[in-house]
Amino acid sequence: MHGPPLIGWLLVALCAATGGYCLLQMRGEPPGPGRRIAGAEALMGWGMAVMAVPSTVLDPRPWGPPAFAAVFAVAAVRALLPVERGAGLPGHRLHHTVGALAMVYMALAMMAGTTGGHHHTGEMAPGRMAGGVPLLTGVLLVYFAVYVVRSGLRLVPMTDGAVDGTVEGAVDGTGRVSSGARWSRRPELRHACRLSMGIGMFAMLLAL
Repeated sequence: MHGPPLIGWLLVALCAATGGYCLLQMRGEPPGPGRRIAGAEALMGWGMAVMAVPSTVLDPRPWGPPAFAAVFAVAAVRALLPVERGAGLPGHRLHHTVGALAMVYMALAMMAGTTGGHHHTGEMAPGRMAGGVPLLTGVLLVYFAVYVVRSGLRLVPMTDGAVDGTVEGAVDGTGRVSSGARWSRRPELRHACRLSMGIGMFAMLLAL
């Protein structure tokens, strides 16, 4: 990622932590749609973390962008596949598809920067990645901006419930949340991770 190294490392930390949490959540889920969703989110988090590494430390070109594009193209197709026969297209699967396609788009923009001769020789404006189509970038920015705002609004009542000890799982006689509400299964943490990835995606698109 091109731009201020501090911003890049903050995105790396945010996305890696999110991907790590999703990986732990996937391990705790029984086989089924829940594990599949957590796996897709873990892949997205770690992929964003790698892509956000400052280019002064790791420049994945020329081999990195095609690999990113291929992996997330497969992830986009997989997200569209119904979990079971006759299943519809839930919102979270549609969002995963958009996120995976956004990663493909950013990878293709990096490839265009490589083929266009934009290397680290001062030809690229500070704070830019490799290029992209302004209209498409703008549409994706609007989408993820709306997603972040909606996720934040949904997270507020969940955190209020957590303070009251009413998050998924029963409360025992001592007023503590029982083991049924383990931290790796708490819904507010899941939404916080999705919110973090939405913010990370928005920031990476801004740097495009």
